[in-house]
Amino acid sequence: MKTIKMILALVAVLLAAVSCSQKKEAPQKKLLVLYYSQTSNTKAVAQELATKLGADVEEIIPVTPYDGDFNATIARCSQEREQGIKPELKPLQTDLSQYDTIFLGYPVWFGTMAPPMLAFVEGSDLSGKKIVPFCTFGSGGLDSSVRDLTEKQPKAEILPGYGVRAARIKAMPAEIDQFLKAGGFIEGEYTELADFSEQHAVSEEESKIFDAAVGDYPMIKAKAATVASRQIPGGTEYLFVAANLPREDVAPDAPAGEIKVYVTVREGQVHEFTQVLR
Repeated sequence: MKTIKMILALVAVLLAAVSCSQKKEAPQKKLLVLYYSQTSNTKAVAQELATKLGADVEEIIPVTPYDGDFNATIARCSQEREQGIKPELKPLQTDLSQYDTIFLGYPVWFGTMAPPMLAFVEGSDLSGKKIVPFCTFGSGGLDSSVRDLTEKQPKAEILPGYGVRAARIKAMPAEIDQFLKAGGFIEGEYTELADFSEQHAVSEEESKIFDAAVGDYPMIKAKAATVASRQIPGGTEYLFVAANLPREDVAPDAPAGEIKVYVTVREGQVHEFTQVLR
């Protein structure tokens, strides 16, 4: 009798062990940095984010790379836009279902996400996920590309994004640190910026600041009309509203319109614009 009880007890223990071995814990939700990069600028931002966040990272790779020079890339992109062609992408190695927050990075071409990222966004379902966009650009495009992202993924939660000019990539690590702290993604102190002052007509000195910051950048030809400002660590940030001037590379009957240009002025540093809103 005693032997039977011992056998039954042993069987119970074995069954419990088998039962436990079959139980699987639900996969832990993690952060993913997913990006497309042609010139490595966006890749640099992605790697900085992944390092600071301790996040997984993967690159979106088109089957046929955009490996030409600037003019070749513009020509191909223009043709694809005109013909509605979406570049074919290599399959992701990452299971997106394992992530509830995705940092989505891309260069801005023609005012929006570069075609490989556009193809990914249009071919994916990111419903219910938190999306943090980040981008690199020549003059601007964070705002316009985020509008497109929101339109194409209406069931995702699009959080505030980060953008940086390729010419300012060296300033990116410090800005990313502040961006992530302000967004609550990492702990630490950050500087909360005040609101801009009211717009007012530019003075002669402020007009010189605008001209010096824009310099001979070929995609901006404008005259500052009004400006607002606020203090930032180590200097002043200006928000100029400027009227577009005629450009040789734009049709003469193109609408004049106006642009907004952010400019930072720090002691001992060259005045520079950080982004343009068109």
